[in-house]
Amino acid sequence: MSDATRGSKATIPCGACGRLNRVDLARAKDGPKCGACSRPIALDQPIAVSDQSMVKVLRDSEVPVVVDFYADWCGPCKMMAPLLDDLARARAGEILVAKLDTDRNPAMASRFNIRGIPNLIVFRDGREVAREVGAIPRRRLDALVNSAAL
Repeated sequence: MSDATRGSKATIPCGACGRLNRVDLARAKDGPKCGACSRPIALDQPIAVSDQSMVKVLRDSEVPVVVDFYADWCGPCKMMAPLLDDLARARAGEILVAKLDTDRNPAMASRFNIRGIPNLIVFRDGREVAREVGAIPRRRLDALVNSAAL
């Protein structure tokens, strides 16, 4: 499928109630709302995924998904947070930025063989296409994401 015909839909968990919602990322500026609780679904910031939601988010996304495997206590993870916030804001509608807390979600951390954090994995069509371990500068983050757009 070419980029011109590729869709931009994704399944996203609501930050308020956790319900999975099918969202058209091309309409991100319209302010999508959760089908269950009617709260806004923010697409311009990283979304939290869990062991229960991550597989569906990856499988159903028609855009690249950047997943930040992190932990609250991790210093380098805290350094990456503002870069990922900026990335989500700058590329809203083009990519999906997700965060998975490895302490609270050990099944996904194990499934993707996470041995060091922060660990950034870019998925395309549900498959891993790129990975970086450790804190990286913004230009390298952009290169990582751009490699998945091909």
